[in-house]
Amino acid sequence: MNFALDGLKVLDFSTLLPGPFASMYLADMGATVVHIESPNRPDLLRLMPPFNYGQAVSHNYLNRNKQSVALDLKDPKNINLIKSKISDYDIVIEQFRPGVMQRLGLDYAELSEINPRLIYCSITGYGQTGPYKDKAGHDINYLALSGIAGHSGRVGERPPALGIQIADIAGGSMHAMVAILAAVIERHKSGRGQYIDISITDCAVPLNNMAAAASLAAKQQARPESSHLNGGTFYDYYETLDQRYLAIGSLEPQFLSGLAQILDLPILIEKGLTYQLKDQAIVKQAIQDKIKTKSLQDWQDIFQHHDVCVEPVLRLEEALHSELAQERDWTVQVPRRENSSEFEQQLACPIKFSRSKIRYEFIGQNLGESDDW
Repeated sequence: MNFALDGLKVLDFSTLLPGPFASMYLADMGATVVHIESPNRPDLLRLMPPFNYGQAVSHNYLNRNKQSVALDLKDPKNINLIKSKISDYDIVIEQFRPGVMQRLGLDYAELSEINPRLIYCSITGYGQTGPYKDKAGHDINYLALSGIAGHSGRVGERPPALGIQIADIAGGSMHAMVAILAAVIERHKSGRGQYIDISITDCAVPLNNMAAAASLAAKQQARPESSHLNGGTFYDYYETLDQRYLAIGSLEPQFLSGLAQILDLPILIEKGLTYQLKDQAIVKQAIQDKIKTKSLQDWQDIFQHHDVCVEPVLRLEEALHSELAQERDWTVQVPRRENSSEFEQQLACPIKFSRSKIRYEFIGQNLGESDDW
């Protein structure tokens, strides 16, 4: 089959979420990914319930298509083994704190002497330099320091605890993939690899995009419910009769006009496009009063016939089994082992090429299952 990244070989030393998510996508697109794990301190992802086939389902998903090799990196023999093989690899991904790989003798300076074409990506919370470089952190910390949490949520309330790890994935994983693949393209011209320093916090900051542009260039300070996209206007969530929610994003005039007609609320036309907080409060209350009169299903039945940017807030299990999920292949059955008759349902890789394929050969392996790497 034609896989977009067929031929690329990745040595992955990362654990938990940011690095493994990035390397999973590389593997899905055809790269050969060898996941180096400690036999004494297994990836904590392996220990997180729930389980299937005796393994954590999060591990099964994030490490699909990857070969698991167990090596104690404190053993000099294993360091020498890695060095003996590094010329066969294009990319190294690691997620240790700064200085760890150098102490092990596996840093970029050491390995690039052996393989000058090596692309080496380090993913950390705060980068390889600066006052925070040695600090521990989690997604909630990166969102706090990047400013994102500071203008999210409701006035007078604490920042919301989100259901997903935005900084880890949109910051760490995605920026790492972009940088790695950009370095692969550059290597075609220069013939040389390079080092990539990915700070999850650095990469979370640009997720502020429009709010940051307004703050930097126009001195417009971002606060909860202060802009047209963070609850400062009628662009918001509204509770239904049965304590569910509708997401209303009818910002453009044609959508707002359609919404006003459906809800029979002329005030949306009169005040909906003004950005005076007083006017927006009146508009939002009028919408809320109307939405509260019907159940979520009633509103779905009404709005399914109108293209006005109004959709139900689905629970995850509803989203994963929705008509849209089926039409767009959000999930896939992945063999337990290569060519196995046992399968596990997982999220699919959402990237759709016109020619290249996405592969789903096997779920995450048992620790050290691959001997031949």
